[in-house]
Amino acid sequence: MKVKPVNHARAAEEFIKDAPHLNFHDERLWDLRQKRDQQMHILPEWQELRSLASQIKEHTLANLPEYLEQFEANARKNGIHVHWAADAAEHNRIVGEILEKHGARSLIKSKSMVTEECSMRDYLEPRGVVVTETDLGERIQQLDGQMPSHIVVPAVHKLTPDVAKIFAKYYNTDPNDDDPNSLAWSQRLAARPVILTADAGMTGGNFIVAETGSFVVCTNEGNADLSATVPGLHIATLGIERLVPRMADLGVFVRLLSRSALGSPITQYTTHFHGPQKGSEMHVVLVDNGRSHRLGMEEFWTSLKCIRCGACMNTCPVYRRSGGLSYGAVYSGPIGAIIDPTFNERKYSTLPFASTMNGSCTNVCPVKINIHEQLYKWRRVLAEHHELPFVKREIMHMAGKLLGQPKLYRAAVNGTETALQTLPRFLLYNWMNPWSKNRELPHPVKQTFHSWYKENRLKAQKKGKTA
Repeated sequence: MKVKPVNHARAAEEFIKDAPHLNFHDERLWDLRQKRDQQMHILPEWQELRSLASQIKEHTLANLPEYLEQFEANARKNGIHVHWAADAAEHNRIVGEILEKHGARSLIKSKSMVTEECSMRDYLEPRGVVVTETDLGERIQQLDGQMPSHIVVPAVHKLTPDVAKIFAKYYNTDPNDDDPNSLAWSQRLAARPVILTADAGMTGGNFIVAETGSFVVCTNEGNADLSATVPGLHIATLGIERLVPRMADLGVFVRLLSRSALGSPITQYTTHFHGPQKGSEMHVVLVDNGRSHRLGMEEFWTSLKCIRCGACMNTCPVYRRSGGLSYGAVYSGPIGAIIDPTFNERKYSTLPFASTMNGSCTNVCPVKINIHEQLYKWRRVLAEHHELPFVKREIMHMAGKLLGQPKLYRAAVNGTETALQTLPRFLLYNWMNPWSKNRELPHPVKQTFHSWYKENRLKAQKKGKTA
């Protein structure tokens, strides 16, 4: 069955209708952007750090096979079981087999975008494994049956009354108690017994260090440390692009990550995992899932430099005013719009068009990914692959012909001015003109620049020559 493209515009339209949620979402994310800017101005070496981070990532990606093998060898020396997953299906199968081997029926996990990408919960739960998210935002989204709407703050689109209703449904708390401290405490009381009795724990990972065979998890809630250390079995799911060559390189990224994400100097917890605890077991699953293919894409491979800070989302006017769920994908915002089409070009063909092309996403990216340029390039690729909607395709085809013929273009401009002055409103504002759905068409001008120039400058030039 042919996959339908995500209708981002329609989903965004629904989000915009809810003014309280829209305003909070917009203001909260812009606040994060401003805090990021404050941190940037504190560090005189900020731009140097960005350049260095970009260079390290590009070097690593250019030598990815060698560094992955180095990590595997060192991790095995540390007592870590290393697995390789070519795609989402293999990742889920590997995790399922590890849990089955240990008789694990309950799994606690911290935030991991890769497990969301692989739809791991959907795979494990029908097989009798109860999966519990321990990150507060992720748990809210899990209980509400939604994907995370942001890479760093998964439930940022929700207000506290929304959370109060969800907790009342699942935790039997007071639905009218929307105090943030009270809600956080309710989650803590509900989560602790689950954590203490879990059969296995899972984390993601922000960075993998080839030199030491270790990986690093950065969090603010401490739930990742609990998920990794309380049960006797720790599984870490890591995308192969999260690699850095040396421990010395790590300092560059740690200084950039939290400042770019939340405007804070560092995360509350930066935990280095070098191997299993005494009497326990540690597994690392290295996930490809299309990353090797993307590495070979000449115009899009640098998206693999992403460190999942969410800074591009916080600054994007389209994302802030449409919400992450409108993208219909695990990765939303500007970075999602250039990553998602690599997973399914047709399904996510609308996302590169959800941008004003203002370049702010590129300006704030801590590893200097040229996001806005890749958005433009994706638009070109999608047009070449005939993945544009029929109406947009035909309009662009006609516009190309019109703009390619100056005489025809000028005649059309003059005709448009006449139409704006004389045609009834229903002929101008209808389904064939979606641009006018939430906007007023510009007032007709008395004279175009071309006609003014022809009348004034050209006449003056001719007079000068004859004189």
